[in-house]
Amino acid sequence: MSYRAEVSRANPSGIIFLVDQSGSMEDPWGGGEQKRKADGLADAINRLLQNLVIKCSKEEGVRDYYHVAVLGYGDKVRLGLGGSSTERELVPISFIANNPIRVEERVRKVSDGAGGLVEEKVKFPVWFDPLANGGTPMCEAISTAARICSDWVSQHRTSFPPTVINITDGEATDGDPSVPASNLRNVASEDGNALLFNIHISSQKGNPVEYPDSEELLPDQFARLLFRMSSILPDHIRSAGVQQGYSLTERSRGFVFNADMVSLITFLDIGTRPSNLR
Repeated sequence: MSYRAEVSRANPSGIIFLVDQSGSMEDPWGGGEQKRKADGLADAINRLLQNLVIKCSKEEGVRDYYHVAVLGYGDKVRLGLGGSSTERELVPISFIANNPIRVEERVRKVSDGAGGLVEEKVKFPVWFDPLANGGTPMCEAISTAARICSDWVSQHRTSFPPTVINITDGEATDGDPSVPASNLRNVASEDGNALLFNIHISSQKGNPVEYPDSEELLPDQFARLLFRMSSILPDHIRSAGVQQGYSLTERSRGFVFNADMVSLITFLDIGTRPSNLR
């Protein structure tokens, strides 16, 4: 396990999001969230894409440190990015920056400097819209991601390996996802194997189980399956998690069960950090 390759315009890295869009994503998010799981997840993906654009922005423009794909899976597996990118899979981050579906005006609360909060209008670019329909073809989605990763690695042999983040609220309806998950993790560049991280979100209230290093605290066979499917955290990601206050070991995996909005956003941020961005 290396994961030390420099991430640069000449040697970019790939990030693929697999987003559950099954009918159950119509349900409200657990833990007191008022919005649908589909809506909350779409907001989180769009916020992360905006943060990636900002991270890659320099004086001369947006540098293509990352190529990104979003695949939704529900009634079918589909490319999830809108705008002009719908016919492409992994697209450069500069292309994403210049091609949102739309830019919405949102309201957020900020400090007024005197201990209170005031509302502030902000621009919110949207690349990914919520959808909730059909079953959960997770096996097909992971297999598609494995094929994209393999194609990517064949053209970027020395790159930081692709990172795949699968976000779901239920079990696969098209078979055992551990088989395609193993195939995906076996795709490798010279810097290491592709990373597969899994996030489970729920309609039920409950504390999240974050970055476990064993199956002992997981409540059921489905959670244990997702744990086994998940990659062990590379050193640089584990270090980022420790800096965020998590207690992690060398066996901790990129997996959160029963994630709330806060743990989802934190996971997305930590999981997409390269070891060496230049």
